Amino acid sequence: MNLNPKRTIAALRELQALTEDEKGAQRVAFSPPWIKARNWFLNQLRDLPCLVQMDEAANLWITFKGQSQKELWIGGHLDSVPGGGWLDGAFDLLAGLEVLRNYCSASSPPLTLCLVDWADEEGTRFGRSLFGSSAVSGSLQEEEIFSLRDRSGILLSDVLKDYGLDPEKVLDASKRKTHAAAYLEVHIEQGAVLENLSLPLGAVIGTAGVERHRLVFTGMANHSGSTPMAFRKDALVGASRLVLFLREVAKSHNGVATAGCCEVEPGLPTAIPGSCRLTVDLRHLDKTNLQKMWRETLRKAQLIAREEGLALGCETLLQVDPVSFHPQLVELCKESILEVFPAVHTMGSGPLHDGTEIAKAGIPSAMMFVQSKGGISHSPKEDSSIEHLELAVIALEKWVKKTIDWILRNNR
Repeated sequence: MNLNPKRTIAALRELQALTEDEKGAQRVAFSPPWIKARNWFLNQLRDLPCLVQMDEAANLWITFKGQSQKELWIGGHLDSVPGGGWLDGAFDLLAGLEVLRNYCSASSPPLTLCLVDWADEEGTRFGRSLFGSSAVSGSLQEEEIFSLRDRSGILLSDVLKDYGLDPEKVLDASKRKTHAAAYLEVHIEQGAVLENLSLPLGAVIGTAGVERHRLVFTGMANHSGSTPMAFRKDALVGASRLVLFLREVAKSHNGVATAGCCEVEPGLPTAIPGSCRLTVDLRHLDKTNLQKMWRETLRKAQLIAREEGLALGCETLLQVDPVSFHPQLVELCKESILEVFPAVHTMGSGPLHDGTEIAKAGIPSAMMFVQSKGGISHSPKEDSSIEHLELAVIALEKWVKKTIDWILRNNR
């Protein structure tokens, strides 16, 4: 068996040169560059004794049949955000490919190995993140398939047809779960925790839950010069007070809170804002604390609205419960890391991942993180040490072997 982590790095650089411009990676799902990336990836598989299939939700499956029908899945994704980095998603897949290639060079494994390129993990074009993995997990709703549109008004269902898929059959992808025994994913951290600890790798215990809402403060638009301060009903003032409160509520519960979008009307330098639409994104690894954060945020928004003489509207955009990864797979991840480095850190993930969806489906799942330089991701500046990336490939191979042994022990 001949694991070659340097081959993973070389492949990543080749993909980067193929699908990146001066603004970063441009592999948005269901776009020509994404198809170009997939064709490149398929070419990497040409010498492997594997079955390659695309399921009903556009996920790409590479299967190396073993002595058992039980399947160990290793996942990643080729799609990127516009102007993304060279590692997010692609490293997962190509590290998994190196491990799979290593197994293919030996005899048939004791169980079946599946490498999967999840379709549209980022959700950039249609706003539905984790599209392919949620179709497999069973959480994707049929109405989403037929109602989602991109900014040009093009329906997701029509785009699926353009790529040879039947929108009516997307949910049939959930049949893939039949023989799944475990799911592993290695990913860049996209944060600065590991870097601050001077550690290359971390074992991920789960992904944070999300409360995402749009709050609309409505006051009265009026002339900025002729309206005394005491008579104003400034919607932006109300929203601004809430943005400042978000820092307090996040710190008090050890979570994170973000106001990522703010739109004012009429949006003129000489007009008091009569309306302000604000998105609030709250995240926490603990469901109880997440709910407390949202309740306190909503109460504060209502109080601010009363004090400022504003009306308040609220629209729920996304609610996701925290997901815990399988404790035994997390332990195996820690053991694997400790075989390549003398220390390991266990941590949660603020961003969601395809592993979140697979864990929700009841399939034992876990993730490994690789240190990110500066904690930067979704940016052309995204980077990780080559040494750390190579360590991750080695640790992943050890983790796969330990997981295979664990599956066999638990299915005797």
